[in-house]
Amino acid sequence: MAHEIFFEDIQVGTQMPTLVKGPLHKLQFVIYAGASGDFNPLHTDDDFAKSVGMPKGAIAHGMLVMGFVGQAITSWIPRKYLKRFQVRFAGVTQQGDTVTVTGKVTDKRVEAGENLVTCEVTAADATGDVKVTGSFTAALPSRNG
Repeated sequence: MAHEIFFEDIQVGTQMPTLVKGPLHKLQFVIYAGASGDFNPLHTDDDFAKSVGMPKGAIAHGMLVMGFVGQAITSWIPRKYLKRFQVRFAGVTQQGDTVTVTGKVTDKRVEAGENLVTCEVTAADATGDVKVTGSFTAALPSRNG
């Protein structure tokens, strides 16, 4: 759970805490399929996935990896402060991959009375292959009320 964080605590260039997930396994993909209702065999059936060119079998749902990014963000910034969160899916996440989520503050401003910070985020595997890129904006409270 995120601790309280204030606008004054953040500067452009501040790194968000890193989150590491994995190594990922097929059971996670199957559980996520049940939670999301997306039972595409690409995510649950190794033989099918291999038949369409995935050498390690079933692959992770992109939204599962997006969820890891969301977890990293809300472990740092309380969810109630998030204004916007967007991602672009950039690569396939396979069984055995370890995904690391990192981020950095790219903008800090006061706009329409809100203390806004924007952060760019990335999820990549151990070889540096990027799985997700994105950003979020949060409206943070001031220490001064």
